[in-house]
Amino acid sequence: MIVAPKTPTDQKKHFNNIDKMKNRLQVPGIKQVVALSLLVTSTLTVSAQKSVVLDAFSKYGIDASLLEPTTLQQPTDYAYDLKATSTAAGKQTVTMAQYDPSKPAEERWTVVSVNGQSPSRGEVNSFRKEHAKPASSSRADDASYKIDKETADYLLISYKQDPTSLPKDASFMKDCRMYMTINLKTKKAEQSQVLNEKPVKIKMLTAEKFEIMVKYNWNSEAKRYFTVSEALDMQAKFLGQTANVETASAYSNFAKK
Repeated sequence: MIVAPKTPTDQKKHFNNIDKMKNRLQVPGIKQVVALSLLVTSTLTVSAQKSVVLDAFSKYGIDASLLEPTTLQQPTDYAYDLKATSTAAGKQTVTMAQYDPSKPAEERWTVVSVNGQSPSRGEVNSFRKEHAKPASSSRADDASYKIDKETADYLLISYKQDPTSLPKDASFMKDCRMYMTINLKTKKAEQSQVLNEKPVKIKMLTAEKFEIMVKYNWNSEAKRYFTVSEALDMQAKFLGQTANVETASAYSNFAKK
């Protein structure tokens, strides 16, 4: 049972606590959800061992190495720049950062600026924590795997994750479907997408819409894929209030280290 605050001071503390809770859920929690895009790309490749996919790849002349777990993951031996824009509760935050794998693990992310200003120590620590790459342990539900669409230009495949393999914080992903689009002209993957099939519960948020879009670029010189953008669009409710969140991450200036 929630006890109503009795005095103005108690009321102020009460609403401050609610604001702090909202901030924790809308910023760090949502950025952890964005980090699941890496998990999405890895599980896409893990799932794609079905004979129907290999048959389709053979039919269209697509390199089967696209199915290997590391193919679509952001490289760990390249430096790159990141522009991350997040919008929540009517507030937009733009963070400019750089990743350098040659530095010690805890210093590989350098936060250049936050909204055009030098970042505070707290902002730097928070960013580094949120962008720590999670280990991928989830796997696809083979029974859900299918080819959704074949046209003259594209092959679209999709699947759902095995609920028993999902970490607790990502359990809502069991109600989402993952898609991967392959360009049949270039024989390369162009994007992966996550879409919820019904409202999902993310911590204390209830999301009517949850979508992650990851786009890739094939570099023929490096002979590998690079993630060039990630976007999250979530329309949710928290304590009866709208808690919509949008994020956009753009990656550039990749350099081998």
